Amino acid sequence: MLLITLIDRVFLVYMLMLFARILCSWVPELREYKVMQFVAYYTDPYLNLFRRIIPALGMIDISPIFAFLSLGLIEAVVKWVVSGLFL
Repeated sequence: MLLITLIDRVFLVYMLMLFARILCSWVPELREYKVMQFVAYYTDPYLNLFRRIIPALGMIDISPIFAFLSLGLIEAVVKWVVSGLFL
């Protein structure tokens, strides 16, 4: 049970970092802060996977939607595997 809670927390923190990164893209001045540079360093590689596959629709980048959906799916699979192994 503790491991499932830990997995939940890790994925929640990463989803919050993704959300912050998306908001940061709307306000370019935020990129100067060290916290946002940290967030960008750890989230951009994941987001870039989807940006290469899914083209932007004009000025709208829909790849973060698929990044969030995929992350939720990955979380569910990891929790399913862990619960199958340890419970």
